[in-house]
Amino acid sequence: MLMEAYLFVHFKEKTTPDGEQVYFALSTDGFNWEQINGGQPVLWSEQGDKGVRDHTIVRTKSGKFFILATDLSLANHFNGKYKGSWENIVREGSKCLSLWESDDLVNWSEQRMIHLGDDNFGCLWAPDVLYDQREEDYVLHWSSSHASNDYGHKSIYYSRTKDFESFTKPQLLYQKEDSGVIDSAVYEDNGKFYRFVKSEANPHGVILQKGDSLTGEYITVDAFNAEMRKLGSSAYEAPTAYKLKNGKWCLMLDFFGVQGEGQGYVPFVADEMDSGVFIRSDESFSFPYRFKHGTVLSITMEEYNRMKEGLSPRA
Repeated sequence: MLMEAYLFVHFKEKTTPDGEQVYFALSTDGFNWEQINGGQPVLWSEQGDKGVRDHTIVRTKSGKFFILATDLSLANHFNGKYKGSWENIVREGSKCLSLWESDDLVNWSEQRMIHLGDDNFGCLWAPDVLYDQREEDYVLHWSSSHASNDYGHKSIYYSRTKDFESFTKPQLLYQKEDSGVIDSAVYEDNGKFYRFVKSEANPHGVILQKGDSLTGEYITVDAFNAEMRKLGSSAYEAPTAYKLKNGKWCLMLDFFGVQGEGQGYVPFVADEMDSGVFIRSDESFSFPYRFKHGTVLSITMEEYNRMKEGLSPRA
């Protein structure tokens, strides 16, 4: 299967409920992006908080696609159910993730709520999925606070699934002693695993780690952290990475250091993942608007054309 195009699944940072839904954008080169479906949501959350954030998408060995997302709507509930407090969301937010599935990226199932967190978990944030070649299953990982440390520093947890119907009991994937960690994204390249996470302190910002196995021990990639320090701001989160056609890696980081139009994803490019040297490359990329926390999936030109046709607004 020849991957010649890219799908970006994301949300929009808006103060109205339509922002916290599922949006798609497409690209044939990974650099220049276009909105589809007339810039309107492709999927609407009708369950839980009736809003979704922090989307991920995975192509499974069976040919199915799954979108998973945080079940959270600030527009609907921040000042009501959550009493205007992020701390209330951390402790009392949804113990579920939202899920949709599809065979063709155009026609999607009804929304399902995946209940992964027991009473000891706070809100489940920012899911991501990677296929584990060794175990022949999928590792779904996310960040949560937990009763074990009185809902203090958030950690990364994971569950395994073969079918996205049944899931193993959550286990700890990564806990940082001196800060919370969120927004994990893991990639396999040349037999190694690379994990991007947002560190909430020491340092504050996105960090990169490297390991020999998906759920084993990782070490810090110092070259990446050195490049991040050069930015002069730690207001980046929500890493998502994908391989460009020229073999280089693109890392998208969500900049939240300003209000309004200036926030959203900005691109960084590295010659190879292992170097850790990701250089900000705005001038090479174009976006119809600044996407918020999502994931990029490589797709075929047939899939690209089918989505362009099937998700175009009818006159």
